[in-house]
Amino acid sequence: MKKTMVSTKILTEAVDVIALTFVLKDLLPPIFQLPQGGSITVAGMVPLLWFALRRGLGWGTLAGILYGLVHIAMGGYVVGPVQALLDYPLAFGAIGVAGLFRKYPLAGVASGVVGRFLFHLVSGVTFFWMYAPEGLDPVIYSALYNGGYLLGEFLISAIAIDIIVRRRLLDLYL
Repeated sequence: MKKTMVSTKILTEAVDVIALTFVLKDLLPPIFQLPQGGSITVAGMVPLLWFALRRGLGWGTLAGILYGLVHIAMGGYVVGPVQALLDYPLAFGAIGVAGLFRKYPLAGVASGVVGRFLFHLVSGVTFFWMYAPEGLDPVIYSALYNGGYLLGEFLISAIAIDIIVRRRLLDLYL
């Protein structure tokens, strides 16, 4: 009985985090928007990172995957099934890697952002290479394109998570 109550509590928390991520990332206007997708948001990744740090790799990854599916359903840009998997459930699921670094939250933020970056990098090289300026290697182009906005997301997320940790909000209501 106790395990069911804990799982229900965590699932409810995950739904709340996914909804908050949707509001911060998809409903509020971005700080900066790139032409082929990708943006710097008002702490859009923070709820998923906070949840992963709080609940661990498994739950954090699940919440990220579910958010990625919500993001597709609410208007993600899809050119094919493999690209959709790479850019949405897998990329956002990779944020769950932050859950491996509970004792080092800023390393968790970095690992989650790097995980997301790697999936977007592969997608960019495979499906969006044609946007690379002539003479620029598609791998370099994808790394610069995706790294540019994800660096901004990392900085905002790192500051927000640092504030959350300093205020001892990571373990709130555990």
